[in-house]
Amino acid sequence: MVDEVKTQRRIFSILGVTSWERLTQAPILALSNYSKSFKLECDASEVGIGVVLLQEGFPIAYFSEKLKAAHLNYSTYDRELYALVKALQTWQHYLLPKEFLIHSDHEALKNLRGQGKLSKRHTKWVEFLEKFPYVIKHKQGELNVLVYVLSRRHTLITMLETKILGLNCIKELFEKDIDFSKPFAMCVHAAFCDYYRHYGFLFKGERLCANELHQAIACERST
Repeated sequence: MVDEVKTQRRIFSILGVTSWERLTQAPILALSNYSKSFKLECDASEVGIGVVLLQEGFPIAYFSEKLKAAHLNYSTYDRELYALVKALQTWQHYLLPKEFLIHSDHEALKNLRGQGKLSKRHTKWVEFLEKFPYVIKHKQGELNVLVYVLSRRHTLITMLETKILGLNCIKELFEKDIDFSKPFAMCVHAAFCDYYRHYGFLFKGERLCANELHQAIACERST
């Protein structure tokens, strides 16, 4: 129990309330300009993938995906390659036919076009990638902050649920919250005026509704 409390305090001291506030706010996405080049950043962890599409340093779109059972058995190389393929499948309408840059922290992906004998899965993926006029460059993981976080967000959520917040109790705060009790009640079976429930939390659009929830976190941090 003592070790768990120390772990909680250490994590909160790293994240801080300000960091939590930033986690509950959706980033502002820029509008795409097809006359300019795009950049794609990808990352894969042991539990998920994260990718973001950028233009002149501003995010155009992003997503993360929790790896399914079959994907969890992939090697690091295969997970990184899967993240890239998934990104191109999702955003090919942005990326064709103009040349674009890919940043990955897995340096082996730079040699995609120079591989010899390929497995059946790799052959299928490489054939798909050959449709795109891309250039791959290595970017260290600590510099790929956004996709690093996106690829690990499911781990973070699980950690918060099981180790930090005692989330079963925290979720009950929505029912009593002055601002969010009504939309929370209306979202039992379907979305209501842009509000919806996800894993017991209340969201509006891409944002987590956090009022008394935020206060509970602040209290936990100060204890």
